[in-house]
Amino acid sequence: MSEQAAYTAAGVSQAAADAAVAALIGQLGKIVTGKPSRVVSLPGHYASVLRIDDQRGIAFGADGVGTKMVLAERMGRFETIGIDCIAMNVNDLVCVGAEPIALVDTILCRRADPEVIKQIGVGLRRGAELAGIEIPGGEIAQVGDVVGGWELSGAAIGLIDLDAIVDGGRIAPGDALIGLPSSGLHSNGYTLARAALAEIPLDDTRLGDPLGELLLAPTEIYVRAVLELLESGLEVHGLAHITGDGLNNLLRLSRTVGYEIEQPLPVPPLFELIAERGRVDPAEMDAVFNMGCGFVCVVAAAAAAATTELLTSHFPGSRQIGQVSDNHGVVGRADR
Repeated sequence: MSEQAAYTAAGVSQAAADAAVAALIGQLGKIVTGKPSRVVSLPGHYASVLRIDDQRGIAFGADGVGTKMVLAERMGRFETIGIDCIAMNVNDLVCVGAEPIALVDTILCRRADPEVIKQIGVGLRRGAELAGIEIPGGEIAQVGDVVGGWELSGAAIGLIDLDAIVDGGRIAPGDALIGLPSSGLHSNGYTLARAALAEIPLDDTRLGDPLGELLLAPTEIYVRAVLELLESGLEVHGLAHITGDGLNNLLRLSRTVGYEIEQPLPVPPLFELIAERGRVDPAEMDAVFNMGCGFVCVVAAAAAAATTELLTSHFPGSRQIGQVSDNHGVVGRADR
């Protein structure tokens, strides 16, 4: 199938999404406040940063769990989905070098079922503890005319010293790419995954654990490991949360260089099953899913070994997966 054809057939058009973002940015860029802008220019990066003063800034962003919530509702299992909401937000904030400090959540539903809300709260609490953040408030809206089930999203903020922003500007050919393993699909590509696996019962155990449990595995939270790396004194040039678009997310750090993936992390069997049952070609799988790598740290070559040792203490299986190249704007794959 052509690139992203299976995803489009399942109901998600990345081309339309890209065009929609461009249309929105075209309007937001025209905002006139009548005062100097506080925005720190980080176009295309994972989080936005506003100046508080000459030394400090606030990083912020918003994200949700997408159609993974459809799976949670189908299984009647909502106690982990809050972890995904926390992870998708804080993993983005830490990519600019910020320390996440708080998140507010938004729950949209047909009807506010206290038991379901409690289960969602269990996951939000656990995710907040894993990330070291607070949840000072949020919103529950009963909007039965708009949503078909449940939707969960959040908006998070973090603190950053302006001179410590990790913006990718120091990335250079020869830098090492250190990959951290994912726990599964995380919170991306579920429309395609559900379409590909629609004929397989959720209690099927061909992959060892029940399929539904594998699909519902919560997104890893990488914050504590990455903050420790930033505080270690090792030379960190870039940080990438690998979500939808796979390792092409590295291009959000810098397009003045390329990225050569020489030893990708092992691909979990769940991804292989999706590719097989959905007849999804390798290029499209790489463009939709994390394929077993949930986060990448770009560090100076001399710091590769020490970085790997530090990250492996948090996430066993972390390793160097490649290096930065001079092939501008290209993510190359030695295994393709």
